[in-house]
Amino acid sequence: MTSMASLHGTAVPSSGQRMSKADRRVVAGTMIGTTIEWYDFFIFAQAAGVVFASLYFKPLDTDNPGLAQLVSWATIGVSFFFRPLGAVIAGRLGDKVGRKAMLVFTLVMMGASTALIGLLPTYGQIGVWAPILLMVLRILQGFSAGGEWGGAALMAVEHAPRDRRGFWGAYPQIGVPVGMIIATLVLFLLRLSMSPEQFLEWGWRVPFLLSVALIVVGYFIRAAVSESPVFQEMVERKRESATPLRQLLQTNKKQVLLAAIIFIGNNAAGYLVIAFLSSYAQKTLKMDASPVLLATLLASFGWLIFTLYGGALSDRIGRVRTFQLGYVLIFAWVIPMFLLVDTRNIWAYGVGIFVLTIGLGLSYGPMSAMYAEMFPASVRYSGIGIGYALGSILGGAFAPLIAEAVLADTGWSGSIGIYIMALCVISFVGVSLVKETKGAPLGADAEASTEAESASAR
Repeated sequence: MTSMASLHGTAVPSSGQRMSKADRRVVAGTMIGTTIEWYDFFIFAQAAGVVFASLYFKPLDTDNPGLAQLVSWATIGVSFFFRPLGAVIAGRLGDKVGRKAMLVFTLVMMGASTALIGLLPTYGQIGVWAPILLMVLRILQGFSAGGEWGGAALMAVEHAPRDRRGFWGAYPQIGVPVGMIIATLVLFLLRLSMSPEQFLEWGWRVPFLLSVALIVVGYFIRAAVSESPVFQEMVERKRESATPLRQLLQTNKKQVLLAAIIFIGNNAAGYLVIAFLSSYAQKTLKMDASPVLLATLLASFGWLIFTLYGGALSDRIGRVRTFQLGYVLIFAWVIPMFLLVDTRNIWAYGVGIFVLTIGLGLSYGPMSAMYAEMFPASVRYSGIGIGYALGSILGGAFAPLIAEAVLADTGWSGSIGIYIMALCVISFVGVSLVKETKGAPLGADAEASTEAESASAR
């Protein structure tokens, strides 16, 4: 394992060293939770786009056709309002009792909520309790996800050598495409093996129930990961804050706001790939489900590659420049992407979303490292978790719903692209306001200087 000194930047950079077995266990442990989170989200989003409207919200269409689908999309966004609460509670405990304990807790809560959705009766079976229970389980997913990402990001970055934080921090980020890959493969195989009627009747439940297997694997991986060295140092020096959240709001409000703004554009564009475009291709453009899922699968591999590359690139040219490059690429490509998608040609569809993942990866890979370097250690879990959760609300929470509404109002898919472009401009400005963080000290020794900088920034 990398020494404590190298972790905090007091030793010679170790970029030439390979990851040890313990190091690989760390990055696997950080990746598994976000993989499960996004596997859960992707299968929920696909169900919201294809299944939930008819099984849980169909009566809403009686007087207002199309309302059931809009409400179905809204179930995706509702959970995001509970992410900040999850981030606050997990952040407070994670800054006091450790990163590892909270990661195991959020992992189990998330998996249990997902599996129960797979067992949930429909409206036709239990009436209004069906959509109510669906919303409750979705809220629990959001609560656990709010505490998940911050802990995973910190476990990766705080274990990393100083000059490899961007690359190591990209591992929890690739949980998004890895989760999508697993979910897409499961859905693709189900679509091939059963009729649309069978999928609607019971097949859609299978991916939710399979999440139990992922939880078991994730639990044992995470149980073997050691606590973050930065947190251990905080405990040894008794530097932990008695009230991390209060301290965060007193000293680091600006950083929390910037973290949220930086994430908006990436999150909204990402949710088009995760949730909206596949449903749009199948239901609006009447494209076959299996080829669309295969194209999404290939795009997921692109997202994985470019996210890892984005993290590594940020170790060379800096976090800010890498983010800026990613947002420029998303801004420039989103309209051409919709033009390709609207051709109804599966190859054009695949190229459109694959190229989009280049910008997504570059504006997502450096996030763990940048956010960790923006906050002092004693409030770091709380700070990055709340900033990330707020960015999710402002960016992706209702992106599919807004996209559906904009499309219905204008009749032109390019209007969705303009909406994404506007959010990219906001995030570009936000990240440009951040002083480059690459190489900033992370340990308890840096606490006093970081707090002083935060106070002067206010």
